Amino acid sequence: MAMKIRLARAGSKKRPFYRIVAADSRMPRDGRFIEKLGTYNPLLPKDSEDRVKMNMERVQYWLDQGAQPSDRISRFLEAAGVIAKKERANPNKGTPGKKAQERAAEKAEKAAAAAAPSEE
Repeated sequence: MAMKIRLARAGSKKRPFYRIVAADSRMPRDGRFIEKLGTYNPLLPKDSEDRVKMNMERVQYWLDQGAQPSDRISRFLEAAGVIAKKERANPNKGTPGKKAQERAAEKAEKAAAAAAPSEE
């Protein structure tokens, strides 16, 4: 059985609240799970202690049993110092958008045109 530690959504419309659960990977997101390991409330401020609560002993148990954390859960565990931080590479994150690149090209052309007549 392929186990996952992942989020299961609860809460009403536009008011998300998540349970951190250990579940079979074949089950639906909000479906059957084996054990509830904690909670995540994204509406609370980032520095709040109640934003992410996990039973670390049980999380460690499931990790030792071979359960794979989801991306969001692995970030929570990295912040808690339970697992080593992964290197994530997003090469497109820092590049400007299409219009910004066009503006930069126009600006470079104007600067080159302004510099060229003064050389004559």
